Amino acid sequence: MLSVARMIRATLAAAALLIAPIPAFAQNQQEALDDRYDRALAAGYKALFLCSAIANAERNGTTRTPESVHEWELSGIQAPLDQIVRDLPYRIVRSDRGHINFVGVSWAEDMPERFAVHRYRFGCSLAPIGINAEDAASAVRQPRIAQTKTLKYRFGRKPDLLGPEATQDLKERAFGQDYGDGARTTALFVVSDRTVVLEHYADGFGPKVPQRTWSVAKSIAATLIGDARGVDVFAPTGIEEWQKAGDPRAQITVDQLLRMASGRYSDTAGNRTDPVYWGGSTVEERALDWPLLHEPGTVYRYANNDTLMAVKALAGRGMAKTPSAFFRDKLMHDTVAETDWSGNYVLSSQVWSTAPDLARFGMLYLGDGSFGRMSRWREYVSSPSGPQPQGRGVGYGAGFWLFNQSDGIPPDTFAAMGNRGQYVVIVPSRDVVIVRRGEDPAGHRFDIIAFTRDVLAALPE
Repeated sequence: MLSVARMIRATLAAAALLIAPIPAFAQNQQEALDDRYDRALAAGYKALFLCSAIANAERNGTTRTPESVHEWELSGIQAPLDQIVRDLPYRIVRSDRGHINFVGVSWAEDMPERFAVHRYRFGCSLAPIGINAEDAASAVRQPRIAQTKTLKYRFGRKPDLLGPEATQDLKERAFGQDYGDGARTTALFVVSDRTVVLEHYADGFGPKVPQRTWSVAKSIAATLIGDARGVDVFAPTGIEEWQKAGDPRAQITVDQLLRMASGRYSDTAGNRTDPVYWGGSTVEERALDWPLLHEPGTVYRYANNDTLMAVKALAGRGMAKTPSAFFRDKLMHDTVAETDWSGNYVLSSQVWSTAPDLARFGMLYLGDGSFGRMSRWREYVSSPSGPQPQGRGVGYGAGFWLFNQSDGIPPDTFAAMGNRGQYVVIVPSRDVVIVRRGEDPAGHRFDIIAFTRDVLAALPE
């Protein structure tokens, strides 16, 4: 047997090996792999945005150009993709009838292009890295859809309610830099007493031009769950993969997922989910298997994975409506929910919607519930009953942010908020919905609380 001294020397020697410098060739190899992966992600980002922005606009009867997408959606994005994405060669392939079939983006000489495949009613889905053009179209699965009648709703309009001076002032400040240095507003849409009192768009945008909602989709997901009858959000999710004997994730509830309190680990702040969004991974491959770090319901951690699992739980319980059917029922005529290539809805981010549609969405939560049952769900989603974010100046409900800590704003105000400046602010006590769309560069933020305060101050009580 080894003596204690020899065992200690052997242990120290092993430890020294563990902390020895990594050879330069290994570092260089990892850097090369990371650079190659970044190029693959950037190509996926570009393919999906060109496909979704152009195809979804054309579905709504309007247009976007590649130049416009490069100017807005493909500029000011997160590093290091921002330095890569613009110069990658692309091609847009259309059918004989003129519809986009797919967008391909080149990124490596020894690999196929990255492909975003378009399905007319379902927007675009990103195919996995390495697939060829012939296989990409057949690999992308079509999600299920329920057939419902399309309803019509027209907003009333009171363009003079704010007064011409206040209207002009709000437009100039919102489309300028008063609410954030570097902010880039694309659309404003304000509804008071169910009538439009302010509507304005940047050049190239308009009421039929959709933009990606980013994390506003999380609030849409929460609303979809609220619209599903017979779902007990306080019961365990029932997600099949978590039902193995002894798996502590089996105790997680839908409520905890909606409140970002599952207790599961996430690898980055905000849980960016790049492999799903830009890498062509599926929801199951990326969002399902993260382990617990905290007792469910005890710690707030904003995570895309939690919303994706809440939607998976709903689907596992026989989701009564697909998002597409829900949008038609709820009068969001020009909204498309997109999926991963396996057919899973990416309802943490990948919804394309217009400013008027998002205003209709916000109106679901106003007092009389004339658009459905959502007014009864409002108390739940706007309640800070779970653990709360620290140092943000806002609270969190169930899929919605809470403006319950803001001076000059009614305490019942809550909001759907997304990356690059997507906001749907709901003020039930004032019967007001405020929509602001933008393409704010990374590191720049539009001050939606200040803008909300100014809009409410300009409206008559």
